[in-house]
Amino acid sequence: NADGIEPWVVDELEALGGETTVLPNSTETPIEAIAELEPDLILATYSGVTEDEYALLDAIAPTVAYPETEWSTPWQEVITTAGTALQQEDEADAVIDGIADELATVAEEHPQFAGKTIIAAADFEGTFYGYTPADPRVEVLFELGFENAPAVEGFDPGDGSFFFTASNEQLDQLESDVLLLYFADQATADAYLASSTAATLPQVGAGTVAPLIGSSYVAAVSPPT
Repeated sequence: NADGIEPWVVDELEALGGETTVLPNSTETPIEAIAELEPDLILATYSGVTEDEYALLDAIAPTVAYPETEWSTPWQEVITTAGTALQQEDEADAVIDGIADELATVAEEHPQFAGKTIIAAADFEGTFYGYTPADPRVEVLFELGFENAPAVEGFDPGDGSFFFTASNEQLDQLESDVLLLYFADQATADAYLASSTAATLPQVGAGTVAPLIGSSYVAAVSPPT
């Protein structure tokens, strides 16, 4: 959203009587801005903080970072880690159970998802980014019954990264039953899907592109929040 706060966060903060501060949008962790807030705890379980940034953050307040690979912490682990850090383990378990039940219900209501191969991707400024099974948004698709498209394995860098890139000349190799594309708005989606570049994607010709449109919708099913 324009104010940097998604609507479900606004609703929850209002219910709790809490306040929030939106940190500067930067490719680097805004250490100084975080220090000014004098936090008691810093949760960076789903992040890309470096070792040097972690040391600086941990000097400000106890800091919990991602366990292994940046931007790849499973949503369940994000919740359990927060629950442990906040001494609310039972509440965290309840949240996980509730989400798992919702996902299972959706999978049951849509049996046509089962066994279908899928690629989740987005085009940013002319570069095609696909997401690997290491990415939590792909994990959720698997929980709905979808399977990883074999084509992804050929592009997966194999280093645990949550994404891969494909050149325009390679897009015809990205075959899958379904292509889920993320777009910030309808105009961007229309322009891309009508482009000669998109026309080389097998799913465009087959009519099996599922566009997810709107920044809040994208945020809701992308990084675990």
